[in-house]
This record gives sequence, structure tokens and C-alpha cells, in this order.
Amino acid sequence: MSGRFTNSTVTINGIDLETAFQNGNSPDAPVIVFLHEGLGCVSLWRDFPARLAAATGCAALVYSRYGYGRSAVCQRGFDPDYMHREALETLPALLDHFSVSNPIFYGHSDGASIALIHAGGAERVLRGVIVEAPHVFVEPESISGLDMAREAFDTGALKEGLARHHSDAERTFRAWNDVWRGPAFENWNIEAYLSAITVPVLMIQGAEDAYGTLAQLDAIAAGVAGPCDRLVLTGCGHSPHREMADRVLERVADCVTSLSSAL
Repeated sequence: MSGRFTNSTVTINGIDLETAFQNGNSPDAPVIVFLHEGLGCVSLWRDFPARLAAATGCAALVYSRYGYGRSAVCQRGFDPDYMHREALETLPALLDHFSVSNPIFYGHSDGASIALIHAGGAERVLRGVIVEAPHVFVEPESISGLDMAREAFDTGALKEGLARHHSDAERTFRAWNDVWRGPAFENWNIEAYLSAITVPVLMIQGAEDAYGTLAQLDAIAAGVAGPCDRLVLTGCGHSPHREMADRVLERVADCVTSLSSAL
């Protein structure tokens, strides 16, 4: 990862996690916390955190969840409540470890769901939440996207790419794909957390996202108690910050600057 990041492994609730932290332009600069997608990790954010930090003067904290990147390898599959546990147990402990208070969350896909659960259920102070390709319930499109991902992994193309970023790509992929495709996950839904979210929310989604539709954004907008805005990108898929990085960076930097100056 480029920029002025310091990489370290920290132990949170008994689990070793890969982290990267960069100070802001001033000691009181807000911290943007990046929460990766279902197959993401620190390195798969590429230079986006560094670019956003440079554009806003904010500090940035990036980490790989358990089972991802260079964090501890997943020894078994994920339980259906894995995002809840991340949002309400691991993430608060990680923020305390780095003495991060009143952060801005940037969550992508699974990371967006984790951000929303935390914002609505952790009872901690936040400045705002940015969610990219969020999901608050399971759609048929989610399942078809997972099936396409499994086919790509089994044929080798996706597996080869993920192996460059994860210590055990096989376990990482199976843990994520299996829990989403399992019968216990069919009724997964986090809309109950939305009404407790009073901070500003910016939603970003590609119009051609293979894992979900704009119904996800509609549900979030209808459910949150605070201001909510959206950016929908035509011709873009599941990862706008990679596929249309400049447009996303511009909009998100404006949002972060507004959140930083509001307090």
C-alpha cells in the first residue's frame, strides 16, 4: 500500500490481524476506517486509502479481518453472524487499540454491512458512514453472483488472483462463499439496525453490480434516521473504488471534508 502507512500485526481478542495506519495532517484529523469486501484485505484496497487520505488530510486505518490477507488463517468456516461479531466485538476493540474515536467508516460490500451494524448497534460515536455496494438483506442477485464467483474460483482464474493477497486463498474463499450460500443465511437481514443510525450516510453502487440491486440503497435510505445521499455509477460493477476510482474519490473526498468540518 502506498502513502505513509505503517504496517503492523496486532492481536485483537486473541486473533492476529494485519493492519496499516497512516497519521493525518494534524493530530486532531479524523480517522477514516476502511472495512473491506467479502474477499478483500489490506492489499486489495490498493492505493485508494492513501489517495483519499491525501485528498482530505485525514488519518487512515486499514485492516484485514480474521481469515483474510495476512491476518490469522481461518481454521473453520464462518458462522452466519460473522458480520455482527466483527461489527460489535472485533471492530470496537480494534478502534480502542489504535485510540480511534469518532471515526468515519468506509465499508465495501461485507465491510459496508459491518459498518452499518456497528453504526446502528455498537453505541459508539461516529462522524459518518460511507457504504459501497452495501447489502442489508439477501437478494437473488446476491446468490447468482456468489455462484459465478464459485465457478471462477473453481476454474482457477479467481483462485490465482486471490492467492497473491491471502495466506490461504482456498480457506478464505470457502469460508465466505459457503456461509452466504448456506441455508442458515437465506433470511439474513440487518435492516433493524438502520433506524438507530443518525449520522450522515453516503451510499455508492455500480448500476451493474452482480451481487445486489439498488433495492439495497432504497432500504438504507428508508431506514436510517439521519441524512442519506447516493452515488449510482452507470457502467460500473461491484467495486466502484477500483473501477471508477477518480469519480468515487472526488465524491467521497467532498463527503469526508464536509464531515470533518461539521464538528
